[in-house]
Amino acid sequence: MQIKRENISPTEIKLTVIADKSELDSIKSIVLKKLSGDIKVPGFRAGHAPVNLIEKQINPATLQNEFLNDSVNQLFEQAIVHEKIRVINQPEISITKFVPFSTMEFTADVEVVGEVRLADYKTVKVAPKKAEVTAKDVNAIIDNLLSRAAEKKEVKRVVKDGDEVILDFKGVDLKTKDPIAGAESQDYPLVIGSNSFIPGFEEKLVGLKANESKSFTITFPIDYAAPELQGRKVSFDITIKKVCELVKPKADDKFAASLGPFKTFEELKVDAKKQLIAEKKREADQQYDNEVLKAISDSSHVDIPKSLVNQEIDRMEEEEKRNLVYRGQTWQEHLDAEKVTEEEHHERQRPIAEERIKSGLLLGEIAEKEKISVTPEELETRIVLLKTQYQDPAMQKELDQPENRRDLTSRLMIEKTLDRLRTYASKKPSN
Repeated sequence: MQIKRENISPTEIKLTVIADKSELDSIKSIVLKKLSGDIKVPGFRAGHAPVNLIEKQINPATLQNEFLNDSVNQLFEQAIVHEKIRVINQPEISITKFVPFSTMEFTADVEVVGEVRLADYKTVKVAPKKAEVTAKDVNAIIDNLLSRAAEKKEVKRVVKDGDEVILDFKGVDLKTKDPIAGAESQDYPLVIGSNSFIPGFEEKLVGLKANESKSFTITFPIDYAAPELQGRKVSFDITIKKVCELVKPKADDKFAASLGPFKTFEELKVDAKKQLIAEKKREADQQYDNEVLKAISDSSHVDIPKSLVNQEIDRMEEEEKRNLVYRGQTWQEHLDAEKVTEEEHHERQRPIAEERIKSGLLLGEIAEKEKISVTPEELETRIVLLKTQYQDPAMQKELDQPENRRDLTSRLMIEKTLDRLRTYASKKPSN
């Protein structure tokens, strides 16, 4: 086989493939064997007749189509392996010369991952992150547990800090008076002072009584989680329907025992601190990994195909649309709130999508250089652990599906590669 390569751009390649006669003979034999099962030749059992007799019984158009399909697929796969290119989508094939079973020439226009120039990742150093937990953090957890176990006593007095109120509310844009998606509810329970609602909202309820209403305006923080509400002024109409005083249980051994296998209240605090440290460590490790990978990415270069970036943007937007459904907002309402067109929203995601793809490709490159792999035993161990977490038989069955096994293998590969990078990044330089 002869291969001619033309680089159209950093991410586009045209391959011209010219097959050898011996290769075509081999492919033809395979095709005839594949088709022989459906052919009956007098005097021979199915599939046992000589090839030359089988060929005479096959429709020439059927044989030629099968031959073309198999030869192009096989030769193209060999060509991309020979050229060491990573194809990201189906090629555009053009048959430029074909004499049945003796001559084959075709071109393949393909989009590929371009040049990867990986930085010296072993020299990247990032200071490790500490998972710090204070007594105040632990006390906040305990106080939250006490609040959740509190007895609720309805009272007729005005709302004060620490009370739970049941309220109806509705929010509209201050200027347009258009309803705000997700800013309307009935019989909503809210603990005053919990800081679980929009900043400034809970304080507006202090001093009201049951059956009293109030209107007020809240300016959403500039860093609010929902981008479409950042810095936005929203007018709320609220009605208090019930006021309850929360009587917390006593913080003692009896309370600790009601939450789990704790003999003393002190054991509960120790466990709360342990869980909090584990959570903080996970957060610190994730932040550390992101910083290490960002440092490597900033010093590396990858030519990324545009279509690959567009695919990632599409995935990001699909996830965003699913989240909007939970908030009761349509995609168009979201676009209107952010004052962008669908095309502008799509393009705004491009830098994030490019960075995600670049990081993934660099991790793959590092894994290859470090000869990191996932053994069958490691995969099975992870699947067993997941099956202990998910008791649902249907979910356990899903874990054994080939696509999920491939996904788990990919995740394990990423984890092992990040572990290796963490080792390099935290290692002190030798004198």
